Amino acid sequence: MAKRLLDLLIAAPALLLLAPAFALIALAIRLDSPGPVFFRQVRVGRHGVPFRIHKFRTMRHDPAEAGRQITVGADARITRVGAFLRRSKLDELPQLIDVLAGTMSLVGPRPEVPRYVALYPPAVREQVLSVRPGITDLASIEFRRESELLALAADPERAYVEQVLPAKLRLAQAYVERSGVCTDLQVLGRTLWVLLLK
Repeated sequence: MAKRLLDLLIAAPALLLLAPAFALIALAIRLDSPGPVFFRQVRVGRHGVPFRIHKFRTMRHDPAEAGRQITVGADARITRVGAFLRRSKLDELPQLIDVLAGTMSLVGPRPEVPRYVALYPPAVREQVLSVRPGITDLASIEFRRESELLALAADPERAYVEQVLPAKLRLAQAYVERSGVCTDLQVLGRTLWVLLLK
């Protein structure tokens, strides 16, 4: 209950304060490339319930293009405005909507697409999906340059599945084991610190 209250006390005012910034970002996206302002994708939420995550669109809009579900290095699909949004992490801000809706939390394991959740070991899956997914977590901080790391791999998909994903799951498990308001405040503080340093 306390965790949910913290989410609401931060997310609701943040959405109001950021409304002008949302409008400017939306305008920049529309001027930069045709397509919707938001990117919505099915992710796996608490207890394995699927939901559609909100992000500002950072790639070319091409519904016919399946594309891979990880971003590797200087991905040609990324737009000019999208590159800035990704570097600054501003593309994640619309997830405050998901926090208000109750499908996400400010802090929690980052939600994955069903394809990768299917690879979770059963016990790990049950533990990690026992809490709401979050906008930020320890893995988001640790792997903030994930696309650059994957770009160095001969097989980025394999590197993600065999190296990055298991490391993220270990961090997610560590979070779930000590989940609470104090932990969330610590993670939020570390996230802001990293963003400010950038």
